[in-house]
Amino acid sequence: MAGEADWMRDGACRNHPQRRFWHGDFAAETAVALAVCRGCQVRVECLSYAVHAGERLGVWGGTTERERLRMIRAYERRVSCAGAA
Repeated sequence: MAGEADWMRDGACRNHPQRRFWHGDFAAETAVALAVCRGCQVRVECLSYAVHAGERLGVWGGTTERERLRMIRAYERRVSCAGAA
């Protein structure tokens, strides 16, 4: 995998104001940021980075803060259940 700087330079967000992706839960800005992410060629790398780095704020890899938290919790439940079996 290319270094972080490499994939970040290839992100569709690079041509947009950063504040668009760090807005909290404002629906209009979230919709714009998510639309930018939909066509991004490094969306998977971005989401992977955000999850592994513990990025709690902003839009990363086409997901909101809440979506990433739900994904992480669902994964933790699956791992926990698999360990109990």
